[in-house]
Amino acid sequence: MSITQQYLIDTYRARQHGDPTPPAPGTHDWQVMRELADHRRFRAALTCRPGRGRDRGRIRTALARLLGH
Repeated sequence: MSITQQYLIDTYRARQHGDPTPPAPGTHDWQVMRELADHRRFRAALTCRPGRGRDRGRIRTALARLLGH
């Protein structure tokens, strides 16, 4: 059974019971990824390891090198 099929069954059951419908698959994916990154930085801080942080300069440099700028 696919995720979409399970979502449709859950939505149908929720409507039958008068419950609110569940969120669609993929609705909170970005939020989960941000929370995972926050958790990893937190765990690194607890073990006294330096965190990498959000080094946007490194990403920009790599993109500029790939694009030939």
